[in-house]
Amino acid sequence: MCHSENRNFTNLHVNPCKMCMPMGASLVFKGIENSMVLIHGSQGCSTYIRRHIATHYNEPIDIASSSLSEQGTVYGGASNLVEGLKNVVNIYEPEIIGVLTTCLAETIGEDTHHMIQSSGLMDRYDGIDFVSVKTPGYGASQYRGYLAAVKSLVAHYARPSGVKTERLNVIVSDMSPRDVRELKRMLNLFQVDYIMLPDISDTLDASFDAQYKKIPKGGTKRKDIMDMANSKATIELGMLTDDHLSAGKYLEDHYQVPHYKCPIPIGLEGTDTLLQLVGRLYNKKIPRLLLEERGRILDAMIDSHKWNREGKAVIFGTPELVYGVTNLCIENGIEPQVIATGSDHNHLSEVLQDKLEAFHYHPVIIEDTDFETIGKLTQQAQANLLIGHSDGKFLKEQLGIPLIRIGFPIHDHVGGQRKLYIGYEGSLRFLDEITNTLLDLKHDAYRENMYATFYGPHSEMAR
Repeated sequence: MCHSENRNFTNLHVNPCKMCMPMGASLVFKGIENSMVLIHGSQGCSTYIRRHIATHYNEPIDIASSSLSEQGTVYGGASNLVEGLKNVVNIYEPEIIGVLTTCLAETIGEDTHHMIQSSGLMDRYDGIDFVSVKTPGYGASQYRGYLAAVKSLVAHYARPSGVKTERLNVIVSDMSPRDVRELKRMLNLFQVDYIMLPDISDTLDASFDAQYKKIPKGGTKRKDIMDMANSKATIELGMLTDDHLSAGKYLEDHYQVPHYKCPIPIGLEGTDTLLQLVGRLYNKKIPRLLLEERGRILDAMIDSHKWNREGKAVIFGTPELVYGVTNLCIENGIEPQVIATGSDHNHLSEVLQDKLEAFHYHPVIIEDTDFETIGKLTQQAQANLLIGHSDGKFLKEQLGIPLIRIGFPIHDHVGGQRKLYIGYEGSLRFLDEITNTLLDLKHDAYRENMYATFYGPHSEMAR
């Protein structure tokens, strides 16, 4: 097991395994009801983010820009920001505007919070909230930008009413809209009242409507975020989130809402952990339907283990997703050879160490990495499976190893928004996809391998 010293020795990333902070923050605001995003920076930044989100979710994605040019860069971009916000209000009529910064804005020292407060916009547009989030692209990955936006929203809105409720806060991590719908289904089976933050289940996977809406329906309501300070407890789907980045920890520290960390419910153990936690908090048994689904994935694990043991996987993506996928692989006999993420300071080695050692697995674990490094490690490990997002497709083409797509972004296949990974149902689908890929590998090379094994040596001797 080793860390970033195994990366390339040049001081740069070649095809980095991450995206920038405002990307992650934008995804959060897309899960808030009647909200819009304005990025304070050059037009290219918002175009890059629009393109990535639109091709993954196959939905029209509007992200505004303050369009900083040379003049704004030299003399300050306050006028651009104010004019841009006025345009957003007039065109979209949102309730919330997320104002995100970029590399350029942070480098020239733009304080968007102060600029908005001193602009008079808050008095002029009473009823519209401006939520500033510092997201310099060079500061960290989209994973950190996501966490920063969730915490900023909670810090901006959550206030105690003096009356505690039985509601459950659920802070969502790197999941698809279909995953969020599955999470809601599981909680509904428990008959638990919950607040989900953010909720992209409708906003980024909307049904067809002949009439175009500038802001799609759905998302977490503003009043519900306010009420999170009064909830019974918070479950944060993130095992690797540092306390200073955690919205759940913020609620616990400021409003005494008990905070529980839980992995994204991928695999048997990950799903068990979430459901047992919900059952314990509300003193309820796990619903019969979910137990039946658990039995089906157990049966599938027994059926497929003899093929899965031939899997040697390279797993990459955001830290929480990598953690969940690694656990699913381990519990099904698929050996992780390389575990990689482009984010840094994630404690991946620490949280995985005991389980990997228990199964005598010794993968390379690497953070803050790029695909050049992952490619070299993949060849050294002689892996036969790539599991991660679409940016790994170049490794697939170069090395001839199949890529099982999971996470964000998925540009080269359709249906990224409909992929289901979580819960017993989603984990079973995902496991079947992995097993079938291994079966294809085995069958596609079967005749060639048999010939080499039984006739190759004789042919060589004959010559």
